[in-house]
Amino acid sequence: MATFMDVHHGMSGITEEQLRAAHQADLAIEGDEGVHFQQAWADPESGTVYCLSTAPSKEAVQRVHERSGHPADEIHPVPLMV
Repeated sequence: MATFMDVHHGMSGITEEQLRAAHQADLAIEGDEGVHFQQAWADPESGTVYCLSTAPSKEAVQRVHERSGHPADEIHPVPLMV
């Protein structure tokens, strides 16, 4: 399994409750694609949301996000972590 960081733009003003709901929507269906979303972060001022996941591919990450109603604008592999 690879690690991915995905980025969503255009979510200005997102609240903690909205971020939690979006993350839960991903968690509810992630197993269908073999994805595990580990954590999500948001900057309400810039409208940027970040999600860290492990998955078989970035396409699998995108399929989960699309099905849950918030496709990612960017998905980056994270080959090194400390």
